[in-house]
Amino acid sequence: MNTRDWPIRAKLTALVIGPVSALLALWIFATTLTFGPALNLLAARTLLYDLGRPGETVVAELQRERRLSVVELAGTTDLPALAEQRQRTDRAVADLRRRIDGEDLRDAANDLLDTRLDQLAGALDALPAGRGFIDRRQVDRAGALGLYSGMISSAFQAFSAMATLPDTQLNREALALTALGRSRELLGQTDALLAGALTAGRYADGEYAQLVQTINNQRFLAETAVADLPDTGRAGYQRLTEGEAFIRLRALQDTLVRAPELPARLDVRTWETSQATVQRELRDFELSQADGLAERSVPMAVGILTRLAAAGVLGLAAIVVCVLVALRVGRSLARRLTGVRTAALEMAEERLPDVITRLRRGEEVDVAREAPELDHGGDEIGQVARAFNEVRRTAVQAAVDEVTLRRGLNEVFLNIARRSQGLVHRQLALLDRMERHAEDPDELAGLFQVDHLATRLRRHAEDLVILAGAAPGRGWRNPVATVDVIRGAISEVESYDRVDVGTVQPAGVLGRAVGDVIHLLAELLENATAFSPPGTRVDVTGQAVPNGYAIEITDHGLGMSPQALEDANRRLSRSPDFDPADSARLGLFVVARLAARHGVRVNLRPATPGGVTAVVLVPADLVTDEPALGSARDGAAADDQRMAKVTRLSTLPRPRTARPARERHESGTPVLPFAAGRGSTVEAPPDGDGLPRRVRRRGPARPRPAAAETPAPRPPEEVRRTMSALQAGTARGRRDGTRAMTAPTVPLAQVTPIAPEQPAESSPPEPSAVPDPLTATERDA
Repeated sequence: MNTRDWPIRAKLTALVIGPVSALLALWIFATTLTFGPALNLLAARTLLYDLGRPGETVVAELQRERRLSVVELAGTTDLPALAEQRQRTDRAVADLRRRIDGEDLRDAANDLLDTRLDQLAGALDALPAGRGFIDRRQVDRAGALGLYSGMISSAFQAFSAMATLPDTQLNREALALTALGRSRELLGQTDALLAGALTAGRYADGEYAQLVQTINNQRFLAETAVADLPDTGRAGYQRLTEGEAFIRLRALQDTLVRAPELPARLDVRTWETSQATVQRELRDFELSQADGLAERSVPMAVGILTRLAAAGVLGLAAIVVCVLVALRVGRSLARRLTGVRTAALEMAEERLPDVITRLRRGEEVDVAREAPELDHGGDEIGQVARAFNEVRRTAVQAAVDEVTLRRGLNEVFLNIARRSQGLVHRQLALLDRMERHAEDPDELAGLFQVDHLATRLRRHAEDLVILAGAAPGRGWRNPVATVDVIRGAISEVESYDRVDVGTVQPAGVLGRAVGDVIHLLAELLENATAFSPPGTRVDVTGQAVPNGYAIEITDHGLGMSPQALEDANRRLSRSPDFDPADSARLGLFVVARLAARHGVRVNLRPATPGGVTAVVLVPADLVTDEPALGSARDGAAADDQRMAKVTRLSTLPRPRTARPARERHESGTPVLPFAAGRGSTVEAPPDGDGLPRRVRRRGPARPRPAAAETPAPRPPEEVRRTMSALQAGTARGRRDGTRAMTAPTVPLAQVTPIAPEQPAESSPPEPSAVPDPLTATERDA
């Protein structure tokens, strides 16, 4: 049985129950052993009055009936006295049967006495049949003598079974009285034999030998029984034997023993008188001795019961004291151990996490108040409690030091990130001016590549800001179309050329969340392109749902295991604390932080047939209608100018693959990175990949060939680029005209020129009009 994991109360209870149970069992056993003999002593009186006296009466009546039956069989006529004697015998037997069947006698009797009582009742059942044989003279004198003697012998066997007293002396006296009764029975058998012989005038065959044997047995039993009587009993019996009747009876017995034939001069009357007197005196002596035995057993039983009560009470008191002490000590130990355990669990599960949470919120924590002293005495438990006090103080102090260290680490992250942000913003501004004044296509392509690298550096700097628990500085004052937000995120990804923008239903995102949503989508796009084969595509779609706007990013890589998906979704469902040890999941940490800031829900699920689909659900309170093209509003020009920089990524080289026709919004508008007329200075996309593309400027016009020469046919790509350039120029002209009527004129330097055909990198949107303090400081410097 493994008790290692048992509660302390169960272990203490087991320690107490074993000894107490053993002590209780011993007490019950000792009490039972002592109580049984006491009950036997008390039952001796019951046995005497319910079996001894009624049984002795039955024996006496059977002895008289036996003598009359033998005399009747020896003569020739019926004796009227026999009928009267049978009635007296029947009354005595009936009274004995009633007592045998009673509950008092049966409860006081043991198993042996129960058996002897059943045998006596069976022997008495044969009395009516024996009487019938005698009345019909179908049995001789020896048979009649044996019939009654057998019933009387059963009675004496029952008397012998009564002698089971716990006291040795009392038990010997009871057996002596029973033997004395048997000797009196043999005296009765001698009288019956002699009465039959005297009536018949002679002995029957074998009667003389039986008479002599019976007389000898009677004398032997009497002498043996008297030896076991107490002194007073022996003295009383000695006085009986010295009486005149005993002396005459003994002399007559000696005469019968010496003469093999019936003596001619035998005084029959003297025999009958002496024998009756001796029978009566012996019977009275036996009854008086039995009464004295019963009276002496009662005080002895009371003494035993008194000692038993004293021992039982003391034993029970000892058991109760042991139980109370065990319970008190056990409860004290259990309470103290439970207190230590409760304090440990409270510190581990409640107080220490609460202290860490408060410390992370910037609150001051008193170590002494958060780790109070535990006083559990001076024994081993108290020593453990004092040791635990030190452990608690050390744990709380360690938590304070750790949170202080984390806070300092976050400050370092934030300081470095702010400085990096300022430098990257200044670098992007410088690159923007250089791009506007660059004329060489190769130089412009290089500047665009540097611009794209700087945009990615800005995202990584913002990651540090987010890790430090602060908010990035980028922001927009006005709503931005979801398709522009998606393309802004694509511009911050290294493998942007592998991202395909599919069907994007028209909608807008509030300006306060545009920067964070772009960053969030960029992190997911980065993971999708990084964890999928280089030859696969990443699809991005968007659609309005009842509770917001859902953007799905699907890659076609190997996917993730169910356990990994569950773990990633658990991380994304809440804003976790930054763990420097888990540096492999910084992207998920940043996504979770950004999503928790605006209530955006991000969920990863398996894609079909392979890969992973990231579902970004922008809540309805951040979603608005798609902004109108060329709408005049405060700050629209500045926002459009920042969003226009995102389109520069289209100047980078992209693989030429067969693409489907250009996808459109539900409203029918072509899916462009940014709508024409909203500050975009690039041409419409020449193909259906959803991204605009700069067109390299052509050199000086070549002389037109002679009329005779047949002009060479233009390639379809060149015709498409020409038509796209015409469409973009028309849209730009309309926009500039509208802006000229509704807003101040934008300097020419701010208009992004159309780059030559050689592609270059671009940068994502610039920070908002309210930059971070550190950024402003860097720019002032």
